[in-house]
Amino acid sequence: MATAATKSTTEQSNLSALKGHIPLIGLTGGIGSGKTTVSDLLAKLGAGIVDTDLIAHQITAPNGVAISLIEKQFGSEFIAADGALNREKMRTLIFNSPEARKSLETITHPLIRQETARQALQLNKDGAPYLVFVVPLLIESGSWKDLIDRLVVVDCTKETQIKRVMQRSNLTQEEVERILAAQASREERLKHADLVIENQGSLKKLEAEVENLHQKILQILKE
Repeated sequence: MATAATKSTTEQSNLSALKGHIPLIGLTGGIGSGKTTVSDLLAKLGAGIVDTDLIAHQITAPNGVAISLIEKQFGSEFIAADGALNREKMRTLIFNSPEARKSLETITHPLIRQETARQALQLNKDGAPYLVFVVPLLIESGSWKDLIDRLVVVDCTKETQIKRVMQRSNLTQEEVERILAAQASREERLKHADLVIENQGSLKKLEAEVENLHQKILQILKE
């Protein structure tokens, strides 16, 4: 019987096999930059979207495949009353303990990779013109560089990020800044970007930028 690690490696290999057959686009940006808005707009234009952050939430939701493993590793106090991961408690732990963060990632990352590959293969089978992998920590992971054809970075100022996250997540400025400090810097993301989407203005302006991005990606099919 294949182990979880072996299965994860196989799934990742399947994802690699898509390269050269369909454009593979990485989409990243700091917290509050607007990655989800951009990916939603690309989906409306026909792109196949694989959101790894959404997958991470699904596997740690009530009855999610990661829950029993997390409970075994960290204890029942990290599971909320509804059976989901107690995100606030876990967030506090991993911010203060690199070892705990690594333990959590050892559980969740293989499961996320497995589901990412499954969704990508299905979208390719369904005829998506290109695939967009929404990965919040794409730069930090170091494992996506050779898998994707282009890296798109959604960009805005740090001040805008802080304001957006405080409004949507009810976090303090200090909490948001701690999250930002744990992510790649704005400069680091831009250094790696093949294409940049500026999300500092109106939704109408963003829609125009996303349409332009869509056309550039379709051009890859003709190369």
